[in-house]
Amino acid sequence: QLQLVESGGGLVQAGGSLRLSCAASGRIFSINAMGWYRVAPGKQRELVAAVRSGGSTNYAGSVKGRFTISRDNAKNAVYLQMNSLKPEDTAVYYCNVEHRYGIGSGYTNYWGQGTQVTVSS
Repeated sequence: QLQLVESGGGLVQAGGSLRLSCAASGRIFSINAMGWYRVAPGKQRELVAAVRSGGSTNYAGSVKGRFTISRDNAKNAVYLQMNSLKPEDTAVYYCNVEHRYGIGSGYTNYWGQGTQVTVSS
């Protein structure tokens, strides 16, 4: 079973930076997309950023130019560098990984436990 462990959340002032990390462990065969989602108080979950196995990325419009997603395939890890943070970035951030256990198998989404990011004004 694949497991995801996140780290790097915390409290920061507006304009500050944080870096989130997520590492996959367990029985790993093939990881496709890796990404970060967030759930803000009173709001629905939204995609923040994702990176595919080929390296292509996409970002939510609200974070473009401020956040950068990257992955290290050798470590089965994904990172989110968050700069110029704003109070509206406050949310619980969840790592997401698409994984399959074999060629011909479908991909399954796995989720991290979530890490709190709080940006004070």
